[in-house]
Amino acid sequence: MKGRIVLLDTLNDRPAAALMVDGKLQDLLIDPPEDGPPGIGAILRGVCDRPLKGQGGMMLRLPDGQSAFLRQGKGLSPGQPLLVQVTGMGADGKATPVTTRLLFKSRYAIVTPDAPGLNIARSIKDEAERDRLLEIAHEAMSGAPNTFGLILRSAADEVDADALAEDITAMRDLAEAVTTDLDGEPELLVDAPDAHLTAWRDWASPEPDEVIAREGAFADLGVLEEIDAVLQDAVLLSAGASMMIEPTSALVAVDVNTGADSSLAAGLKANLAAAKDLPRQLRLRGLGGQITLDVAPMPKKDRRQFEDALRRAFRADGTDTVLAGWTPLGMYELQRKRDRWPLTALI
Repeated sequence: MKGRIVLLDTLNDRPAAALMVDGKLQDLLIDPPEDGPPGIGAILRGVCDRPLKGQGGMMLRLPDGQSAFLRQGKGLSPGQPLLVQVTGMGADGKATPVTTRLLFKSRYAIVTPDAPGLNIARSIKDEAERDRLLEIAHEAMSGAPNTFGLILRSAADEVDADALAEDITAMRDLAEAVTTDLDGEPELLVDAPDAHLTAWRDWASPEPDEVIAREGAFADLGVLEEIDAVLQDAVLLSAGASMMIEPTSALVAVDVNTGADSSLAAGLKANLAAAKDLPRQLRLRGLGGQITLDVAPMPKKDRRQFEDALRRAFRADGTDTVLAGWTPLGMYELQRKRDRWPLTALI
């Protein structure tokens, strides 16, 4: 199966989407159970509950007795209603992380209340196309509050003017409706997009070669086998090397092994292969937080090459990841945002 293929199906009677590139699973989205906390991207009216002294944050009450944590709570007081958007997953039953910087995201555009200005994705290089997009954006945003901003995503490149204007207008109207609905008790105002909508919205660039939407697509086209492989701790790399990815309560441990070849050259090759595949593995497994790599033995002079490979790999990944660096014992540490459910909790 060659090319970039988007498959829309269900798993456990919940919407699911898979992105396959040349027959290899690159991304996987599965809707969480309905009785869980609000999903990433949901917009809610919360009510300030209590400040966290010493941390500068604020706990908020959400609908259905759930709670949220806002990192910047300065100037807020208990009982104050607040519009917030879910930014991550609350780990181990902790409060859901939220922000007051709302984003209304569609396939082509992102409307940004309280962040004015018109911006176009840097990946769109052609100056004539950028001028065309700016003209459409100015027209579509006319009449919106002057505090509203707009970001045109890379998928907007060469899109029909009417389709793009309709997309922008829909997000602008939604943003206006939500941002004027401040007063009241905790309430879900905009639900998180399901797996199918997220795939349509976020996998639009580059344009898929094919979209297959039907029951049984995962089984027929090898997605289920790919998922089974991801559920295993061991990941096979090139030349007999491997890495073990093992989540614990404190961190995610990654152990890189060379296999039968224990030479320093084999160690570097195994570490470079692990660096290249690690973002995909973490994305598919839904793993975040502290990640510690026990790399295969290699000369210290080769560490820079490994770091560069790791940096390139995570630059292409959509999740915020901090490359913290080496520990005194020769481990390499990362800090990755928890932006989806662990796969083991969804299967």
